[in-house]
Amino acid sequence: MTEGTADKIKGTIKEAAGKLTGDRRTEAEGKTDQVKGDVKNAGHDLKEAAKGVRDSLEEKDKRR
Repeated sequence: MTEGTADKIKGTIKEAAGKLTGDRRTEAEGKTDQVKGDVKNAGHDLKEAAKGVRDSLEEKDKRR
């Protein structure tokens, strides 16, 4: 599990707890944690894609 996914899960739980108790601040914190998780996951995906491009270019260099 990525760190972003953990933040999303934590955020979902916080948001639900906030809704259940009527605590708007906790609900908002949960939504914020979910967005933070999305951003971390996007960064992770971008990093992995860049590694794939790098590996692909290295393979082309080896074939030359």
